[in-house]
Amino acid sequence: MQALNERAEKLLRKWKAGSYVFGAEDSVYEHIGASAAKTGKTALVVAADLGQSWNEPLVEKVVSSLVKAKVAHQLILGAGPNAPREDVYRIALMVSMLKPACIVAVGGGSTIDAAKAASSLAAFTPSEKMKILGSSSADASGIEPFFGVDKVTDIEKETGRKITPIIAVQTAASSGAHLTKYANVTDPVRGIKKLEVDYAHVPVAAVFDFRTTLSAPAALKIDGALDGIAHCWEVFMGAAGKCYYDQICEIAGIAIELIVSALPAVVDVPDDLQSHIALGLGTDLGGYAIMIAKTNPETNSVERGGTNGGHLGSFQLTDYLSHGRACALLNPYYTVLFANAIEDQCRIIGKIYQKYDYIDSSLNLDKLTGRKLALEVAKGMIALSRKIKFPTALKDTDVPKKRIAVMVEQSENPQLGSKLQNMPVPMNVDKGDVRRFILPTLEAAYWGDLDAVPAA
Repeated sequence: MQALNERAEKLLRKWKAGSYVFGAEDSVYEHIGASAAKTGKTALVVAADLGQSWNEPLVEKVVSSLVKAKVAHQLILGAGPNAPREDVYRIALMVSMLKPACIVAVGGGSTIDAAKAASSLAAFTPSEKMKILGSSSADASGIEPFFGVDKVTDIEKETGRKITPIIAVQTAASSGAHLTKYANVTDPVRGIKKLEVDYAHVPVAAVFDFRTTLSAPAALKIDGALDGIAHCWEVFMGAAGKCYYDQICEIAGIAIELIVSALPAVVDVPDDLQSHIALGLGTDLGGYAIMIAKTNPETNSVERGGTNGGHLGSFQLTDYLSHGRACALLNPYYTVLFANAIEDQCRIIGKIYQKYDYIDSSLNLDKLTGRKLALEVAKGMIALSRKIKFPTALKDTDVPKKRIAVMVEQSENPQLGSKLQNMPVPMNVDKGDVRRFILPTLEAAYWGDLDAVPAA
């Protein structure tokens, strides 16, 4: 595992070039104050689980770093799971009132995402959103106009104003929110998650003390691990023929092996620091995966990686399943759906699952092709979920059968169109692809029947 750790560390340091400090020692916190001081003299600290005893030492380290750097701060509560819209509005209100030079978001992906979204919500007026983003008057006072791709950048360019920069202090090995351009926000009334995708949301600095993951609940660790796998696998699935294929092949291979190999120890030995470091590095590489962007020299256009089927479906399951659990449940079925387009990817990742005994060691994956190969990889993914006692079919959860109709409807929402385009076989709503391919795949996932998945 040490060799994999070193390769992961090298990739992360090269990617973030000094803006990200990680490890298992107190010195990482020095980066917070130094980074905040570069933005100005004030900071709003948005901390998850504020007031709880387990979190107090961490918050104290963050505050101490700011004090040492002579940055004044105000401390407020972060966001609940899945970044509920109401928490985003509450944080945005404080940003508007205090006008800090930066926001220091201390928590997992939910608090960091909520801080990102609050930063954009607090920065622009309803009239600006109507004029520049084409928002309706009904939506202009809220967050709705920012959902989609590059909406924040568009309004920044037109107004000449920037959103408040984020400094992210990650506490959970999961979404990679401290490294990425994504801000997920949930409407708790409808149980639907929507997404802001914008480079304006990439934190200007980030810190991750891997020791903080030791005290996290086992369910949170497992969920984060599966989210990290989903990030890598979904981007890797969609990379065939892309100029970044070799790059994501390396990232996904290292990340998925780190997570798959570390997960049993993370569950069974909760104070095993080395397995938690491996989990943190693996999920960080998951963040790298969803941020891949490379210029194709033949077309001179930028090709970007992104998540697809598993994440698309998970957005409509927030009332029933944690995010990583939803992705882990859906992705084996999407693997079979795209079997003919992802043969090389299946063989590479399949060998990792086989190495750790989730696929029969007697199988020669090099001799399997197409759907037969994808089925074995999907079964390996399911075997991992079963080992950690996660459900492998929607019917075995609280998800009602009628929820599939909502998932299909939202799959056709233009705000989530990037997920369809990121698929190994891009889906076209106008041609009926969602009803023809995604609907039966979701139904297969409901019943737990891999054989019922169609071929895209």
